[in-house]
Amino acid sequence: MSLSTAFGVRMSGIASAVPDRVLTNADLERILDTSDEWIRQRTGIVERRVVDGERESQASLAMRSLRTSLDRAGLKPSDLDLIINCTVTAEMTCPSNACRIAAEIGATPVPAFDLVAACSGFVYGINVGESLVRSGRFRTVGVIGCDLMTQVVDYEDRSVSILFGDAAGSVILRRDPDTQRGCLYQAMGADGRGWHSLYLPRRAREIPPEDADNPIRIGCLRMHGREVYKFAVNKFREVIEDALEKTGLKVDDVSQFVCHQMNVRIIDAAIERIGLPRDRVRINIDRYGNTSAGSVGVVLDELRGDGALREGDIVIIVAFGGGLTWASSVWRL
Repeated sequence: MSLSTAFGVRMSGIASAVPDRVLTNADLERILDTSDEWIRQRTGIVERRVVDGERESQASLAMRSLRTSLDRAGLKPSDLDLIINCTVTAEMTCPSNACRIAAEIGATPVPAFDLVAACSGFVYGINVGESLVRSGRFRTVGVIGCDLMTQVVDYEDRSVSILFGDAAGSVILRRDPDTQRGCLYQAMGADGRGWHSLYLPRRAREIPPEDADNPIRIGCLRMHGREVYKFAVNKFREVIEDALEKTGLKVDDVSQFVCHQMNVRIIDAAIERIGLPRDRVRINIDRYGNTSAGSVGVVLDELRGDGALREGDIVIIVAFGGGLTWASSVWRL
């Protein structure tokens, strides 16, 4: 989808929130048949953050990030016209956590909904939010990406549990008179034929026959690593090359490539295949693990804090996840 010219869109109030508790590879060595070296070599992860399930929830962590976004944007909750909460780990499907977040911060009666696109969720969310602001339907949209993946992994299994952590990221999208500011190009896609490569079954009947012998407990995330790796590496290259081709941009025109933190080997493979400059691809999976819909927002917040996101810069944001889903978003800040 290419640029419309009704309004420009400003990305402001970028923020993130992570739990205090740190789960290291050494901690996992004590409960799993694994080692720090094994985990680092296969994933690049050293530690990840974990919520206190007694005190924290997806709604509370997402809300903490959104409050910071509003403060940084100089806005009140009542200034919001819409809240999009991107997650696969909401406590309930009804009501949506977005509705509960809106009520808690005092943003009612604005519309609010949860968006489910797994690790691609946050990029789906900013694409939807940006389009609504650019069209003139809304002035100010709050987008949150937040997942508590440690709540849905089986810590008796080392193949999946070592990968994930908990985090939230958020941004405020605001109408801007400069029509050249905002999303220059966006793409979203899904191929449901590969859903069983990465899925979260709640009942036994949801498990396909070929996965019946999987020892991971029902209610926990199941992933077929080789299939997901191949999908992510190939799609990573495709969506970035598509974004560059459709916009006429060159790699050197892009100040930052903001990538979902799925596995450092996947990111490294894509960097080499496309020829991306490593100093323009932020990697933080070593400290947070794969936080699903939370990861892109955390990367954006780190870049903001370092002064690496400047007005007028062009950034390309990409993500891939269960579904199987993928998304890209090219922005002029």
